[in-house]
Order: sequence, then C-alpha cells, then structure tokens
Amino acid sequence: MMWLLYSVVGFITFAALLYVLGNYTFWLPYRSARLPRVVMLHQVTPDEDASGMNMPPQKFEQLLQYLVNKGSIFCFVSELENYADQKNVVALSFDDGFLDNYQYAYPLLKKYQAKATIYLATQIEGIAKLEIAHIQEMAQSGIIEFGAHTQHHVNLLKLSDEEALQEMQNSKHDVEVLVGQCFSFAYPFGRFNEKHQQMAKQIGFKNAVSTRKKIETYTASNQFNIPRVSTHGAMNALQMRIALAKGRYKL
Repeated sequence: MMWLLYSVVGFITFAALLYVLGNYTFWLPYRSARLPRVVMLHQVTPDEDASGMNMPPQKFEQLLQYLVNKGSIFCFVSELENYADQKNVVALSFDDGFLDNYQYAYPLLKKYQAKATIYLATQIEGIAKLEIAHIQEMAQSGIIEFGAHTQHHVNLLKLSDEEALQEMQNSKHDVEVLVGQCFSFAYPFGRFNEKHQQMAKQIGFKNAVSTRKKIETYTASNQFNIPRVSTHGAMNALQMRIALAKGRYKL
C-alpha cells in the first residue's frame, strides 16, 4: 500500500507545483525598468465581482499606490515615444468607455495624479457608458486622454477591409468631435492583422495597442501593435508585482 500513498502524495505535489507555476509566473524573464509598462484595464467598479474585466476600486488604488511608491512616470499612450529609455514609465489604459471609469477610476487617478488613456467605442451598446459631459470634463483635467476603439466595438477580422477602415476612421472622428483630438487606437478583442495596422497609420493615429501580454521596447516595429500588461481584479499583491515585472502574472 505504500506505493499508493507515494503515488497520491506525488500527484498532489505535482498538481500543486503546476498551480503555482501557472498562477505565479516568477519564472518568466524580468523585463528592464527602462521598458514601458502599458497596463490594460476595463472596468473599475465595486458593483461587480473582481474579474479579468473588472478591477474593484480598492484593488485599483493598491495598484496606483504601488506604482507611485516605485516612482513611476505616468504618461498617455500617445506620449510613449517621448519617454524612450527612461525608467519606470507607465501608461494606464482603459478599453470601451465604461461609466465607472468616471465614477470610480477618475477620482483615484486625480488623487494620485496618474495619467491614463481611455479608448472609446463611441457607439458601443450593452454597457453603462460614459456620457459626453463626463468625457469632456475628464479630457479637460489634463490627466485623461481619449483614444478610439472603433464605433461599435467590432472584431475587425470579421469585417471587409472597407468596413474595418470605416469603423476605425469614424471612431477617430467621433472622439475628435468630443474632445478635439484623438491620437491612439485600441483593437477590439485584440483581433487585427497587418492590414489593420497599416490602416491605423494611414488614418493618422500615432500608435495602437493590442492585447499581447508582454513588455517590450517601444519602437517603429511595434508602434501599431503595442503589448500591454495583463491584469485581473482578483490578483493578489505578489501577482500584481509579477505582472508589472514580467508582463503577465499567470499563463
């Protein structure tokens, strides 16, 4: 019977090891502090469970406190080229344009004087979204810039080239009407190809963010395919630090 006991203990140990390695990616290579951290976020609300989409306000404040204590330099995504080779550069980014970005994230960003970029899907349906007055107030604050995220939050790969170009172009125009300028783009669902990168450049965006979970040097080669740091509303303090050091805290 001892072999059975050893087998069970061995299996449990192996499973525990796999869990730790999968949920704490400390084994990934450390990324230099001279590489910018572009952080991907969506919602910040206490009214929904913590998830990959939602980082409750308390956890978001912990993230901001950690970044401020590290001496982070906060910039807009459109400003990344201005901070080449500087240490501890962070660009916070929010996708979609949820109302809670104004209700809960914005007060905390003001409290810590942390810049952020919000990518608006200007005609998105099915969410409680930012109102025009909110958008204009935030834009005038100097700590929020607005980028485009298509009009209807569509998967560009499912559209014709003409439809994709129109969605991207019209969303840029919508944001410009709202706040006077729009420099950066985010691909909905992280779905895009080389043609869409060329479209972003052609339309006049300075850069574009993806959902690739990495930390890289900002260069002309990834200017329209910028990776972002993966976050989760339920990640613990150690996972948060791993994510900002490696680009992702779990597989």
